[in-house]
Amino acid sequence: MPNTSPNTSLNTSLNTDTLTVTHHGGYQTVTGSCHQVDIKTSGLRLLIDCGQYQGDDAREARVNLNGKRIDALILTHAHIDHCGLLPWLLAAGFNGPIYCTEATAALVPLLIDDTLKLQLNMDYGHRQRVIERIRQLTVTLPYNSWHRLKPKQKGQPATYLRLQPAGHILGSAYVELKLPDEQRVVFSGDLGPSNTPLLPDPTPPSRADILFLESTYGDKTHESVATRAQRLEAIIQRSLEDGGAILIPAFSVGRTQELLFDIEQLIHQKQLDDTLPIILDSPMAQKVTRHYRQFKKLWSKEAKTKLNQHRHPLAFEQCITIDEHSQHIALVNRLKQTGEPAIVVAASGMCQGGRIMNYLTALLEDKRTDVIFAGYQAQQTLGRDIQQGNQQVWIDNTPVTVNAQIHTISGYSAHADQNDLVNFVQGIQPPPKQIHLIHGEPDSQRELAALLRNP
Repeated sequence: MPNTSPNTSLNTSLNTDTLTVTHHGGYQTVTGSCHQVDIKTSGLRLLIDCGQYQGDDAREARVNLNGKRIDALILTHAHIDHCGLLPWLLAAGFNGPIYCTEATAALVPLLIDDTLKLQLNMDYGHRQRVIERIRQLTVTLPYNSWHRLKPKQKGQPATYLRLQPAGHILGSAYVELKLPDEQRVVFSGDLGPSNTPLLPDPTPPSRADILFLESTYGDKTHESVATRAQRLEAIIQRSLEDGGAILIPAFSVGRTQELLFDIEQLIHQKQLDDTLPIILDSPMAQKVTRHYRQFKKLWSKEAKTKLNQHRHPLAFEQCITIDEHSQHIALVNRLKQTGEPAIVVAASGMCQGGRIMNYLTALLEDKRTDVIFAGYQAQQTLGRDIQQGNQQVWIDNTPVTVNAQIHTISGYSAHADQNDLVNFVQGIQPPPKQIHLIHGEPDSQRELAALLRNP
């Protein structure tokens, strides 16, 4: 770290002569990211992300938002905890541009459509009208290019926006704002970890006077990519000796694709039986994976090399996709009755709905079952309850005994760990004058803040 430690604060709003930043969500937890930036010199009111809370926590940013007062929305990426409140923002009168990358623009309609269907049971016609309105307002921006934001009134000084690769999921970006006084304000969004095989590492900005930095894993370090693949293989091989299914709750965007990438590598290296069924039971994940293949230009060099070798790391023959709900139910019943080995990747990643719920209900009581958590489990989610070793959990108001073997592989996290976050800050020279830690639970933020203050 540089000798001059930035002023690092936790969860605080910001009010200076030039701007005010208000956190509507994502400031004492890892979900619900929603940050309002009021630029006093240009009169612009910007919203950085508009995400839903996940888990049983009922707090949601929409209660504090007046869409008519927001001039533009900037989306860092397509995860629901960063874009899921967009329909509510539209209903609250928002009519401004939605800035994001091209890949994010392709993914957001998929996830919003799924949210409206599952949470509101909205019919197809109504969902399509919402999605079409989102598409009409969306303005895609390339990485590493400044875009002039239109001031509120003619003659007012301009603010500029730039999106940079964040390495979190396909199309993810961190946000750079160049204010009229030339001050640079950076919102990290969710930063990806280093050295992952599918997406390039994020590169720190050349300048950030004020940095709003995520802190999801501010108190932890991840396993390496090599270690995660070794652990995945070891768990699979041990499970195959006992029989039974391996269940991997996975987010449709990001984690699923990383898992498929590593499983294909294990098969290619003949470390996994080429007859073992790899089951992707998530229609949403299937759609997202197709978009990952569509945007190959955003892949890392390693991933592109595999394509040049005529391998298909996200579309290999052994991967079986389950589409119809009837197929899903039949598979759940079959695995429960036979105990035959299979790897099942299914959403949702925090076990808060989706097809993984039926697998857990049917198979958690079977001691031959293995459950692998490959991503963050927020407080007050079923995933956290299972991960922390509860011997009994409640699913759909029914108690379920947990006899399955439970594993956590942190190397599959799509978030930067403590070392990655510190390195990101170190890469900004001169160092930021202020760092505000957001998108993290209190213990994680306190540990990261102490490290940044006392390098």
